[in-house]
Amino acid sequence: MTKRILAPISARARSETIVPLVAALAHGGGATVRLLRVFPVPERVVGPRGQTIAYTDQEMARLTAEGLDDLRRLEAELDGIPVESVVRFGDPVEEILLEAEAFDADLLALATSARGRLRRAFSPGVAGRAAAKATVPTLVLHA
Repeated sequence: MTKRILAPISARARSETIVPLVAALAHGGGATVRLLRVFPVPERVVGPRGQTIAYTDQEMARLTAEGLDDLRRLEAELDGIPVESVVRFGDPVEEILLEAEAFDADLLALATSARGRLRRAFSPGVAGRAAAKATVPTLVLHA
């Protein structure tokens, strides 16, 4: 029985297509859902004359707030389901797998673009690479 579902959500609108499916799975099994947004590690923001506009930690705080705001919007679709939202920084595949382990996920729910089979085989996206390396059952929605 699925009790913990990890749903990584990228900035692309297609990744959000997994949310209604996750909601249905969670309602049926009484699961907790963790929404995850992964950003690359930001660098210091430098102005045109070389002056520092924002340090790395300031950029991380800004991106964390932005990511949590985006995920809160999706939490509304998961009404009545226990939801946690987290933001991580680093390589998306590595962070997804680390979060799945830390959350002790029973299911990893991913959405990916509906590309051709040949293109997916030679150039898998984040969802494909994460699904291939995951140690938990993985649901991949080709949207």
